[in-house]
Amino acid sequence: MTISLPTLAALRIGLFSFIIVGLVSLVYHGTKDKIADNERRALLQSLQSVIDKRLYDNDLVHDKIQLQSGEQAYTVYRAHQAGKPIAAIITSTATQGYNGDIDLLIAINVSGTINAVRVLNHRETPGLGDTIELKKSNWILSFNQLAIEDLEQWAVKRDGGNFDQFTGATITPRAIVNEVKNTTLFFQQHQHEIFQ
Repeated sequence: MTISLPTLAALRIGLFSFIIVGLVSLVYHGTKDKIADNERRALLQSLQSVIDKRLYDNDLVHDKIQLQSGEQAYTVYRAHQAGKPIAAIITSTATQGYNGDIDLLIAINVSGTINAVRVLNHRETPGLGDTIELKKSNWILSFNQLAIEDLEQWAVKRDGGNFDQFTGATITPRAIVNEVKNTTLFFQQHQHEIFQ
């Protein structure tokens, strides 16, 4: 019995596809734990950029909850020391950036002060809006230790608040100040739910 050329070609393609799928599967199973560990370490490093690791003793990466407020979804990482709540680290997105969304990490102490804010991801204009990054400017540090009670001053100076805007780029700092303010209000309204 002879096999026709089209059938032989189809068998070769099928065998080749089977081998490739098997190799991809082997690589995936051989590296998935390493990838997950690297992702966990990167997340922990981001979280520790807004809260000192000496302030908590729980597994910060896994002590988290998801909450929704309107259209905004929040992931909240909870820091505890000896079983007592210390701070909430909240992921938030400023949707009114000049070039789109700005992803933030906001640490709020249970005492009602901002511990720190960091920008995780953005597409703001290099040389103008990108000064929201700590490696380019200290502007993001102006949130450190601000009290929740002072929210009426949380606006850029152009809007009557206390935050500097950037020359030629008011939209970016305005978006961040507004989102940090909104996230702080969310924390204030849901603090019991966050730490229950």
